[in-house]
Amino acid sequence: MSFEKDLARLEQIAAALDRADLSLDESLALFEEGIKRLRDASDALAKAEGRVTTLVEQANGALEERDVGN
Repeated sequence: MSFEKDLARLEQIAAALDRADLSLDESLALFEEGIKRLRDASDALAKAEGRVTTLVEQANGALEERDVGN
């Protein structure tokens, strides 16, 4: 599932957990799903951050690709 879909589902889960009409079993199942989606989204974000690069123009006009944070 994509990062965006995980976030959208996490919002749905949070809204459902805010309601008082869920059984304990339903609440636990949603909570477990939420933890999994949160981990997946966090992993996807970490991978994306690792790939982010910036292009820096050198004095001679050449472009150098450099990792952000280095």
